[in-house]
Amino acid sequence: MTLIVHHLENSRSQRILWMLEELGLPYEIKRYERNKQTMLAPPELKRIHPLGKSPVLEDTEIGDVIVETGAIVEYLVERGDGRLGPPAHRDAVLRYRQLLHYAEGSVMPPLLVLLVVNRIPLLGKTAAKRIQPMIDVHLDYVEAELSSRPWFAGDTITGADIMMSFPLEAARSRAGLDASRPATIAWLDKIHARPAYQAALAKGGPYAYA
Repeated sequence: MTLIVHHLENSRSQRILWMLEELGLPYEIKRYERNKQTMLAPPELKRIHPLGKSPVLEDTEIGDVIVETGAIVEYLVERGDGRLGPPAHRDAVLRYRQLLHYAEGSVMPPLLVLLVVNRIPLLGKTAAKRIQPMIDVHLDYVEAELSSRPWFAGDTITGADIMMSFPLEAARSRAGLDASRPATIAWLDKIHARPAYQAALAKGGPYAYA
């Protein structure tokens, strides 16, 4: 066993388990539970990497320790001999690269802000009303993209779909993503039905967004 995923419950690291199942690469899971009061990762994760965040991927054969989900996805594409990497066509490659980084760089920040302000009594509801329109811009963009092709980068599933799963699952749970955006909902239902996704879910433990 050479790949170890340091996996936090209900977190972005579920995507990495799914990708490993899609690639058929052997891996080991080291699970961590959130603090029940703060919902933060436990301090044990800082022993693996100073940031104390999940996911962290250890490649014990090579000695690499990789953080940041997008970087891990790109690393696994290399380990998987290019599988789940960008399609061959230049336009599709550009879409792949943009969406790979869009997931964390653009759409996740307002979702995280919404999560935080919803926990603030009284003023939180007012702030949430201002943040939701920002999120709706992203959800409309995603709906338009998925209305024009079956997967984010093209005709086949890629790492871009892996990356986009967590923010869209979070949006469905707490940010207004519903049947009014049918292409996005159909995409979520499609990934949830994949055997590799189901296998990763069974191995990963609690995950609120599936």
